[in-house]
Amino acid sequence: MTDTDSSSNDTTANDQRTHVRDRYGTIATTGSSCCDTADDDADVEADPSQTLALGYDPDDLENAPDESNLGLGCGNPVAISNLEAGETVLDLGSGGGFDCFLAAREVGSEGRVVGVDMTPEMLERARSNAVDSEFDNVEFRLGEIEHLPVADATVDTIISNCVVNLSPDKRRVLDEAFRVLRPGGTLAISDLVATEPLPEEIRKNPDAINACVGGAATIDELETWLADAGFVDGSITVEGEWDDDLPIVSARIEARKPT
Repeated sequence: MTDTDSSSNDTTANDQRTHVRDRYGTIATTGSSCCDTADDDADVEADPSQTLALGYDPDDLENAPDESNLGLGCGNPVAISNLEAGETVLDLGSGGGFDCFLAAREVGSEGRVVGVDMTPEMLERARSNAVDSEFDNVEFRLGEIEHLPVADATVDTIISNCVVNLSPDKRRVLDEAFRVLRPGGTLAISDLVATEPLPEEIRKNPDAINACVGGAATIDELETWLADAGFVDGSITVEGEWDDDLPIVSARIEARKPT
């Protein structure tokens, strides 16, 4: 098995981060989707029916600020995370904050939710949404998911929605996730994965990466990286087909840090 992350040199990784940051900065300011072909200046709102198709409920749309849902996900990580009152939750790549606000509802006033995003425009949008929300237990931090601005062993549950595939160093992301989780803490991620290795022209295509397909790791790679990071009870459950032309599926990625 080829470790696709380690084959990338620093320049390529930095270029990828810059390209992703620029694209998602545009999404944050215009409301356009990561997969839109429309003009970037167009203000496109998330389609509620698309959000519902990903596993969210109508109540979810009612209980989060309207501007927080940008329609960028590929699943519903909050639904698979089994959050409990009082927990501390970390969202990797929190975007406009949609999943953070839903998680805040689950953990209650005694809990805490932290969203991390590397895009300043997304952070500004999320913080504005927090001001407009009823939740005072949500905060947003600027940072890369490969270098989390979070202390060791301080998080009960990590969620993420179609973001890890965007990282040029997914192994590092999982190592960082393990570091910040408390013993017994859990990982509950919705993401896109590849059922077989992708052609190099897709993996190196910045537009394919921004569309969340070019950077999709294989299931075998993710299982290996989870185990290498120290996680146990790792599982990757395919939820459905995602791309008609590529071997890409939506999946739940779950694991636990040993007690």
